[in-house]
Amino acid sequence: MFKLFAITSILCISLTANTQANDKMKLLDRLDLNREGLEQVKSFYLAGDSNKAVSTLLIYYKNRTNIVHPDVKVNVAGKPITGSLSIADKQKADDALSHKFFVMKGYSAFDYGKDINWQLWPIKDNEVKWQLHRMAWWESMALAYVNTNDEKYSREWVAQYLDWIKKNPLGLSKENDRFAWRPLEVSERLELQSRLFLYFVKSPAFDEDFLVKFLLNYSSHADFLLENYTEKGNHLLFQAQRMIYAGTFFPELKRAFAWQESGIGKLNEQIGIQVLDDGVQDELAFHYHVACVNIFYKALQMLSLNGISGKFPQFYIDRLEKMMMAVVNFSFPDYSYPMFSDSWLTSKSVMLKNFRNWSSVYPNNQVLKYFGSDGQEGKLPDYTSGRLPNAGIYAFRSDWSANATALILKASPPAEWHSQPDNGTFELWVKGRNFMPDPGVFLYAGSAAINAQRAYFRQTRLHNTLTLNNQNLNVDAHELQWSTSEKLDYLVYENPSYTNLKHRRAVFFIDKKYFVIVDEAIGEATGDVAIHFGLKEGEVNANPKTQTINTQFKDNNNVVIKAMSQQKSAMEAEESFVSYAYNQKIERPAYAVKVNKPNGNTARFITVIVPYNGITNYPEIKAKFVKATSSQVKVKVSIDGVSRQLGYDIP
Repeated sequence: MFKLFAITSILCISLTANTQANDKMKLLDRLDLNREGLEQVKSFYLAGDSNKAVSTLLIYYKNRTNIVHPDVKVNVAGKPITGSLSIADKQKADDALSHKFFVMKGYSAFDYGKDINWQLWPIKDNEVKWQLHRMAWWESMALAYVNTNDEKYSREWVAQYLDWIKKNPLGLSKENDRFAWRPLEVSERLELQSRLFLYFVKSPAFDEDFLVKFLLNYSSHADFLLENYTEKGNHLLFQAQRMIYAGTFFPELKRAFAWQESGIGKLNEQIGIQVLDDGVQDELAFHYHVACVNIFYKALQMLSLNGISGKFPQFYIDRLEKMMMAVVNFSFPDYSYPMFSDSWLTSKSVMLKNFRNWSSVYPNNQVLKYFGSDGQEGKLPDYTSGRLPNAGIYAFRSDWSANATALILKASPPAEWHSQPDNGTFELWVKGRNFMPDPGVFLYAGSAAINAQRAYFRQTRLHNTLTLNNQNLNVDAHELQWSTSEKLDYLVYENPSYTNLKHRRAVFFIDKKYFVIVDEAIGEATGDVAIHFGLKEGEVNANPKTQTINTQFKDNNNVVIKAMSQQKSAMEAEESFVSYAYNQKIERPAYAVKVNKPNGNTARFITVIVPYNGITNYPEIKAKFVKATSSQVKVKVSIDGVSRQLGYDIP
């Protein structure tokens, strides 16, 4: 029995040795051994000594300094500079040691078991399963390793990396391929692992055998992606940018130039397809727009920092600058931007970093310099209100200061997947407070319960716009009039929201102080027509009799909203939530002003929104229609006895 065990053990050792030897030759065959710096590797390879060739290759990589990674700063010794280790990253790294993986924001860490179960799906949210295969916790382990020099983090990372390769081969099953080998996740691993390589390569755990496994796996990922790009959308952009990273960071691999050129070609093509002439990415979700700006920027930086120029034409450079300036135009003074469609609340620190990076590419752009320096250098735009006409984004501003009043509205053409049925929605920002945030996205896709929650937040009625019978609207707005001046900014647009019902909305910004919105529901359709108001969480005072809503913030920074209709109307409270971050939601006050629209009649509303200083002492507001026909509308509005007549004519 002992002899049989010994023979079996010897056979296993022999098979392992043969596999390792074969893998070493596979890797060496994938290298461009004529590349400068690999002379000794080539010499050993030609002599048939794959062991010494790989050992020499590892020494080369542990000491390589001629390739610059834009996302990882290193000191003169080649050690990554990360700054202090955050408490959150330390916790994620320590949890990962026992296979409690922090997969994504919005959820706590999940326990994947002592013997890692990569098939575990603890919550039937697709994002949880996809992001498991992005391994975000590995970055935390890397940061913990660099800051502590504790080899337990590098040893565990190597073990997890090899375990993933073993348990997630391409073709294991359709279900596993759907998550582990979706092209977006493959590309995410290409970018992440280029950083992890720098963090861990000097560790003793990063030995010859692991180098072979790592580079074979990495090159296989890039080759797979080369043949499996997503057809369109932001996924394609991410994939292309990450192929540029792969090809530029590992130029020693024979296929690196093909990866790099492929990514460059895709981005050069897609910046003219996915980005509208005004610079807005065609999904019209600002969260994704900013992500796409960074995709094009990072590709440019990766090549530039490694001495590669001329790959992107002037059209690319100019279009990217437009994308950056679009962010200026749709942002509030605190660097946040509306949560239109699939977007979440951003932070000033994140956007300051973005503008600082972007400004470095365009040093002569004084506006980008201003926002990148938090106002210490450069200059503000020479206008206040403005629009992005191709995207249908309109910004009404009193000024650019922290005490500004700003309303940003979406009246767009049809958009791609991340857009929502929300045309006409707007957010109102006054003196640092967003009084009317869009609902956000909350969740993406998965089980029936997950999908239902996504559908809830997509509802048109949760947005600050008009509905028929609370149904979702169709998106296809076109601008009728737009004008700006010191005394009056105004917009008129139409959207064919429903079968036999178009929504015409006019927004007037008077004296850079208050807003008047006129809504018309035009067409043969019948039913309940309503305008909706979703407010920031907090106390409000709503008076259904006068159809007036005023916020009750104790710092005296408040707004009053008064709505009325040409027909008999009623104001009702509505259930509504806002989601500032993934899988997080807060109930907030919301109201609808409704009329019953009979066949053929146009339903008309006037809404007046006035910021004021105080709580209960809000201004007295009166409003009425003076004239209303199919082509002409005139209204009279009075604020504390001061009257103004407004209107428009549609040819």
